[in-house]
Amino acid sequence: MDVHISLEGRGDLAAQVYRQLLDAILDGRLRSGERLPPTRELARRLEISRNTVAVAYDRLVADGFLIGRAGAGTFVSAEPVRGRAAPKGVVRPRAFWRELGTAANVAPARYDFRVGVPDARLFPMETWRRLVARELRVGLATYDDPSGYEPLRDAISRHIGISRSVHAGPDDVLITNGAQQALDLVGRVLIEPGTTVAVEEPGYPPARRLFRSLGARVVGVPVDAEGLDVSAIPRAASLVYVTPSHQFPLGTPMSLARRAALLAWAERRAAVVIEDDYDSEFRFGERPLEPLQSLDRAGRVIYVGSFSKTLLPMLRLGFLVAPASLGPALRAARQLSDWHGDVPTQAALARFIDEGLLARHIRKATREYAARHALIAETLAGEDRLRLIPSAAGLHVCALFAPGVSVRPAPDLAVEQLDAYCGETPAQPGLVLGYGAIGPHDLRPGLRLLTDSLKPGSLKPASLETASLKPA
Repeated sequence: MDVHISLEGRGDLAAQVYRQLLDAILDGRLRSGERLPPTRELARRLEISRNTVAVAYDRLVADGFLIGRAGAGTFVSAEPVRGRAAPKGVVRPRAFWRELGTAANVAPARYDFRVGVPDARLFPMETWRRLVARELRVGLATYDDPSGYEPLRDAISRHIGISRSVHAGPDDVLITNGAQQALDLVGRVLIEPGTTVAVEEPGYPPARRLFRSLGARVVGVPVDAEGLDVSAIPRAASLVYVTPSHQFPLGTPMSLARRAALLAWAERRAAVVIEDDYDSEFRFGERPLEPLQSLDRAGRVIYVGSFSKTLLPMLRLGFLVAPASLGPALRAARQLSDWHGDVPTQAALARFIDEGLLARHIRKATREYAARHALIAETLAGEDRLRLIPSAAGLHVCALFAPGVSVRPAPDLAVEQLDAYCGETPAQPGLVLGYGAIGPHDLRPGLRLLTDSLKPGSLKPASLETASLKPA
């Protein structure tokens, strides 16, 4: 036991020792069964008489908080002591945080169609352990550059240059704790209270909530079969967040014409576009269209990526590529936020990329996810109550309900409703089905349970333009 005790003045020292040990027990810092130091040792440490410590111990024994064992020492009572909660207090957060709370996740189930969860069984965990252990032995024990570990920035710039045609060197890359921190850093640098930010509708809820938390006025812009409707972006918008490669959650790519229109709009309005390349690594069809970042000639695009879906969410590794004019501010924001990420993990990922292991893992995982995607498409092809929206990448598909159809709850089934991804206008009713969390053997019976759970209902299609998306 090494609980801190601080004595003040020369008053009743036994009472001070008693009170501080009692507080440690009630707070849970001293746990049931934990051994206290001998009275002689604690007295020497505190520079007081042994008798003073013995008096404090005796009071705690008499009160039932300690128990003495002959020849063994003094221990915290085996009776469980419930830790005391922090004071409730009167301080209140801003209204936004009182309303928001913590976003609830869909509860796991046997047939788990949660969105955004990769299959951890596909990840080469033993290889990863070896790489991390090697970096821990090296002992990288100093503060790192806020931009991130330089060899990883170099590896990422080459990786996204080859796989996604992104134009970036190591100095253009900033490592983050996932895509969410990348969005947070961009928001800190560009958003002032009242700034209008345009987001896709339906779209990625964590981004919408993040921008609102920074004081932005967030406006949803409709998405149709070609992607974000550029003509519907509000004139006041100075920042636009899009997922053009694999629109989240609908899964459709933004057409080349829309990409050109969005870039022209950004240049004309002196606005910034955040391009979140969501799920672009797992692609089952033809090569995707060029990212906005590679088409951008005016320096208006910030490219955001993440390894949370490619590797494992628990690793919390992402990155952003920004125009050079924003680099110093973004690095300063990262330093003020948490200085830098986990250097050994970043070093391990650099080796994972450089040794070709990331590319190998992506190829393997893509084959598996493509098979699951094809099975879902095949199963739902003859289902007239659900209309599958075509997609050729990622870890989920979106399916629209036919008029009047809904899904009844089932205890073994975890699915997400399309409406949950809308901030303003309810979407046409439908489902967003992830296929990373569900095992391949559970996929077919899970789909059977899902279709068996479909029932006629009173839901009516809303006016959102997703109704114009052609089913597969």
